[in-house]
Amino acid sequence: MRVVLDTNVLVSALIKAGKPRKLFEATVAGRHRLITSRPLIEELAKVLADSKVKRYVTSQEATVFQRLLVATAPTVDIKSEFRVLGSADDMVLRTAYDGRADLIVTGDKHLLDLESFRGIRIVTVSDAEAIL
Repeated sequence: MRVVLDTNVLVSALIKAGKPRKLFEATVAGRHRLITSRPLIEELAKVLADSKVKRYVTSQEATVFQRLLVATAPTVDIKSEFRVLGSADDMVLRTAYDGRADLIVTGDKHLLDLESFRGIRIVTVSDAEAIL
């Protein structure tokens, strides 16, 4: 299954043990195909540089995590230009659409309220765990 993990899920996977980390580890192990894009990687780098996140992880841990993400997940070229939510969440939708993802995993209410987008299911980490 091809999966896009939203930035909030990736940050959770990095800073604490639990369902998001297990999901990330499953994609790294190759049980599912993690899909990302340059804008999502850049957003993650920006969030990981924030002082709120730095309370939980070192810069080195953040760098190793980002490198693992880039090494594991194919980086999709974003070609679509649609606007659905009119926010940064649109980049998650574009990444999933252009990357032919089956699933978007997020904690973002705006995305979750959509439930699906052009045949791509949008679910919480707990729902993804049950599906995958």
